[in-house]
Amino acid sequence: MKLAAQVSPARKAAFGILVQVDSGKAFAADLLEGRQAAALSDADRALATEIVMGVLRWRGEIDFRLKQLSGKTIGSFDREVAAALRMGVYQIAFLEKIPKSAAVNESVELTKLARKRSASGLVNAVLRKCEPSKVQPERRDESERDKAALAGAERTLPSWLMARWEACYGREAAASLAHAGTQIPTTTLRITPLCKDPALVEERLAEKSIAVRKGRYAAGALAVRSGKGVNSQLALEMGLAIQDEASQLAASLVAVRPGQRVLDLAAAPGMKTSLLADAIAGGLLVACDTSRTRLRTMKKLLPRLTTNLKPVQLVQLDASQELPFRQTFDRILVDAPCSGTGTLARNPEIKWRLTPGDLARLAKLQSRILLNALGLLARGGRLVYATCSLEPEENEKVVESVLPEFPGCRLLSRRELSEEFPNLASLFDSRGYFHTRPDLDGMDGFFAAVITR
Repeated sequence: MKLAAQVSPARKAAFGILVQVDSGKAFAADLLEGRQAAALSDADRALATEIVMGVLRWRGEIDFRLKQLSGKTIGSFDREVAAALRMGVYQIAFLEKIPKSAAVNESVELTKLARKRSASGLVNAVLRKCEPSKVQPERRDESERDKAALAGAERTLPSWLMARWEACYGREAAASLAHAGTQIPTTTLRITPLCKDPALVEERLAEKSIAVRKGRYAAGALAVRSGKGVNSQLALEMGLAIQDEASQLAASLVAVRPGQRVLDLAAAPGMKTSLLADAIAGGLLVACDTSRTRLRTMKKLLPRLTTNLKPVQLVQLDASQELPFRQTFDRILVDAPCSGTGTLARNPEIKWRLTPGDLARLAKLQSRILLNALGLLARGGRLVYATCSLEPEENEKVVESVLPEFPGCRLLSRRELSEEFPNLASLFDSRGYFHTRPDLDGMDGFFAAVITR
């Protein structure tokens, strides 16, 4: 028997993805939608996804346990050995249905498959000492078990990020956010204009054993309550888009009207762009991104999301540099590149790639983009500055540093926005800033400021 045959397809795929992610050259969500994962059976793909995302969400706690088991820090191991060990610990300690023998044996075989045979004995010895334990608390009470589980969740964050969240939000909220980052996020669908029978969507999904509920805030949003198999192919077939509810809401704040001139900066991959296109009816929508590759992807994606492509023009540009447009725009969306700390459950590798210095660097970039965008806002127009970050440096502080440069511009107040969007009133703070938090709102963490001239 060939060595590769001794490892299940799911674990082999998960191992390859984790090694690639750890190299810093790829994101797990993209790889799990890639060719290798697509070739797996539904059951194997589900297991691969569970292992990959579980390891990444709980990596800090897993590494803590590995140090206790081996007496070595995770940095002492080669990348492939570390991936095999993490996979083993996650399956033993977190997945009750996986036999310990299967987790140990296949991690050992993965180590050999990666040509790290000399480390296979160590992997075997370490994982055999690992014991199953319930670490994800179902109820957050004061029992010792739940205290230990919460401490484990807090260790899933780099210490500097946990410390800054404590400073920004308080100890309890920081712990709550850390825990939220370990959980499987809600999959939310959006009914697009390409859906032939919107009224029958829930029924058709139920036929596939997928139960949904209507979104709490966004019109046309459906949150998946139970069932598996919701993927990009199914969404395409049914005229749906997979898009978090907070992302949908950020686009709705732009409040596009028919016939308007609209600018969408940092637009790729185009999920929010398609919502703007749906509303524009006879106007102009200029969607920009700095990456030619991402724009090509966006060009392929948009026809699957909206029927109103005629007014959409794609432009490659760096929004932090002087913008080439001679006209002003009635509506502008600045979907700023950011740290992404509001999406850690969905993109858990972010927290291990981010450094404190990145926040200052991003804030400078965001400020330049917002400054350029405000210069193109027409009188009476509206600009929405949005991020999927929880960090004040990228959010309020960017807006408050740039807005004084434009005396004719102001933030819309909480009262004004609550009157316009009464169902979102609870998401606007006293200054009018829009906030969502994954631990409180069941969606990604987003920030938005609505500015008018």
